[in-house]
Amino acid sequence: MSEKPQAAPAAAASAPRFEKLSAVKGMNDILPPESAQWEWLEDKVRQLMARHAYRNIRTPIVEPTPLFVRGLGEVTDIVEKEMYSFEDKLNGEALTLRPENTAGVVRAVAEHSMLYDGGKRLYYMGPMFRHERPQRGRYRQFHQIGAEALGFPGAEVDAELILLANALWQELGLKDVRLELNSLGQPAERKAHRAALIAHFEQHQELLDEDARRRLHSNPLRILDTKNPAMREVVESAPRLIDFLGEASLAHFNTVRGILDACGVAYTINPRLVRGMDYYNLTVFEFITESLGSQGTICGGGRYDYLIEQIGGKAAPAVGWALGVERVLELLREQAPAQAPAPDAYAIVPDASALPVVLKTLVQLRALGVSVQMHAGAAESWGSMKSQFKKADASGARHALIFGGDELARGEVTVKSLRDGAGAQQARSLGDLPQWAITLQSPN
Repeated sequence: MSEKPQAAPAAAASAPRFEKLSAVKGMNDILPPESAQWEWLEDKVRQLMARHAYRNIRTPIVEPTPLFVRGLGEVTDIVEKEMYSFEDKLNGEALTLRPENTAGVVRAVAEHSMLYDGGKRLYYMGPMFRHERPQRGRYRQFHQIGAEALGFPGAEVDAELILLANALWQELGLKDVRLELNSLGQPAERKAHRAALIAHFEQHQELLDEDARRRLHSNPLRILDTKNPAMREVVESAPRLIDFLGEASLAHFNTVRGILDACGVAYTINPRLVRGMDYYNLTVFEFITESLGSQGTICGGGRYDYLIEQIGGKAAPAVGWALGVERVLELLREQAPAQAPAPDAYAIVPDASALPVVLKTLVQLRALGVSVQMHAGAAESWGSMKSQFKKADASGARHALIFGGDELARGEVTVKSLRDGAGAQQARSLGDLPQWAITLQSPN
C-alpha cells in the first residue's frame, strides 16, 4: 500500500513587523558632524573655566520636586506649567527632571557643606527638561552651561561672572551680543515696590491679560517681564524698582557698573529686567542677540543670596549665570558656519593581508596625536585603489597613507597630500615614524 504524500508544512509565521520608534518631540538626537561643534564649544568652556579657576560640578538629572517649588517659586511658569514631575512608584517620592541647575548646585553645596572652608567657584554642563511647545531655540530637552560663585558677597564677584560670560563670547568669536543690567535690590525694597506695582496694575486691570491678572497679587514683578505688546504701555508706566533701592543696594549696583566700565564692557540698564526665577536679588543681567528672533536671550543670571537658606542650608551669598547651548550654537552657525571635522590622514590599504602592519602603524600614529581614519571593507570586496582614494578625499583628510606591497617590503609608507592641489607624495620610513608624524597634523 503506497504511503500518502505528506502535507506540505505550514508556511512559517511571518516575522513580526515592529512599529518604528522615534525620539520624543522636542528631545533631539545630536549626530555627527553637528556633535563635533558641541564638543568644540564644551572644550572652549572647559579651558576658559580653568583660566578663571572655576571647578566642574555634576549633579543628578532627577531632583526632589520640593527643591524647585521652594527654590524657583510656586507661581513661576516653570513650576506651574513646565516641569516634568512624577511619583516614584517604589516609595511615593515626588521627583522632577531638573528644569534648571542652579537649585541643584545649591542643594549639593548645602548637602555636602562645601562652603565650610570658604567660597567656591563652580561650573556645570548638561541637559535640562521643560514641558513646553518646541520651537526655534526652545526644546523639551535642552542643554545649559552655567557658572556659579557661592560664598562671596561682594559686587566684584557679580562683575567677575559677567566678565566671564563676556570673555566666552570673545573666545567663540560671537558678535552682536549686548548686555542688559538691572538691580532687584533686597527683600524689603522689593516689598515696597511690590505694593506700588499692585496699586498701579489694579488701576489698569482692564489692560491686563489673563496671565497678568492671575499674577497680580501673587507675583506682580513677573508682569514686568510680559511679552504681550498690548501691555507695553501699562508696563512702561509702572513704578521702577530701581527707584526703591536703598543706599547699600545702589552702591552694590554702582560697583558692578564701575568694574564693567573700567573693563570696557558696554551695557544697557533695563529697569524692567526681572529674570524668570524668584530666587534673585540685587544684580540681574542678560546677554541678548537680535539674530535669533524672539528667543534672543542666550545667557542670563544674577545674584541669589537667599536661595541656600530657602532650601535648608546655612545662609550664604551666591551669584551665577546659565547659557542655552542650543541658542549659542545656532548663533555660531548664523555668524560662522562650522566645518565638519576631518582626520589628519586616511589609510589606504591595497591588500587586506597588510592589515596587521597597518593597524600597528596607526596605533603608533594615534599615540603621537595624529588622527587617522582606516579604510575598511568586506573581505571579498576590499575596494580598489580608486574607490579608496575617493573615500579618502570624501573624508576631508589632508593626507593619504598608502600601505602598498612594495612600500611595506621596504619598510615604508607613501604619504600623499590630498589638499595642496598638486598631490605631492613622498616615501616615509616606518622606522622613523615619530620624526615625520608631526607633519601630518593639522596646523589648527
